[in-house]
Amino acid sequence: MGAALVLLVVLAGCRTEHRFVKKVTFEKTNDIVITFAGPVDAAWAKNVDNYTVFEKEDPDILLAIKEITLTPDRTKVTLHFKNALNQSRAHTLMIKDIISEGKSQGAAVLTVKKLYLGYLFSILIGAMLIHNFVFTKYLGLCVFFGTSQKRTTAVGMGITFTIVIVFASMLSWFMYQFILKPIRLDYLQVVVFIGLVSLSVQAVDTILRKVNPALFKAFGVYLVLVIANCIILATPLILADKEYNAWESFMLSLGAGTGFLIALFLMSCVREKLELANVPPTYRGLPIAFIVAGLFALAFLGFSGMAIF
Repeated sequence: MGAALVLLVVLAGCRTEHRFVKKVTFEKTNDIVITFAGPVDAAWAKNVDNYTVFEKEDPDILLAIKEITLTPDRTKVTLHFKNALNQSRAHTLMIKDIISEGKSQGAAVLTVKKLYLGYLFSILIGAMLIHNFVFTKYLGLCVFFGTSQKRTTAVGMGITFTIVIVFASMLSWFMYQFILKPIRLDYLQVVVFIGLVSLSVQAVDTILRKVNPALFKAFGVYLVLVIANCIILATPLILADKEYNAWESFMLSLGAGTGFLIALFLMSCVREKLELANVPPTYRGLPIAFIVAGLFALAFLGFSGMAIF
């Protein structure tokens, strides 16, 4: 029970940093809200010089505060910044000697960041819908159009691809973080990632050949083409570039695979209907499939305005 509680706290990213500060969170795009355990002096709270804010990774660049507001009960201070905050990064908030009811409560150094579980969920949904690799980045189109003619094949391919990309991405992350970076061979990441992807696909190929020969036969050459699928190589490169940890890497790879599965399923449903439709001869086959994919891309563009956590 105790271990589970510790794990929950770690995943949520919660910690107590000052006895008089109950909570500090992002709000909207330009605000940071500080909730105190008791009322603070109004003059102290509205003094901009009492606050110093910067991104944790860039301590030399201080963020300019435009305005400060205080709630009537004087327990909540909102810092309004001139520019939008990059809320995907952790921020450090330094508060000078906190004054409450004329008494000093001491200075505070606080970390402002999104709840970690929410951040992980945003990575998953982002890769799955908001930044879908097929409909927004136009990657993996070869396998996408090749296996989306029948729903059963599309679902099978999507599930297999998700398993492969998660396995390959986690293996690539481990190789990059614990082998390539320590010995300064990170410039070889593309070559190494291609090899790991090939190894993962070959493993799935062998297992599928034994476990489900019918599905293996249905995939045909497209299972081999997974090696050349841009998505399965792009994901490890993104993980390396953004320096994601293990949980974040897992969520991104799972989201990328699930997003590809969703794209395949949607496309296969439409293409099965198109088989019964009166499509002009010039547009039959891939031409109408490209048109449908373009319409799906426009639809997925609607997710681009979503702000999660």
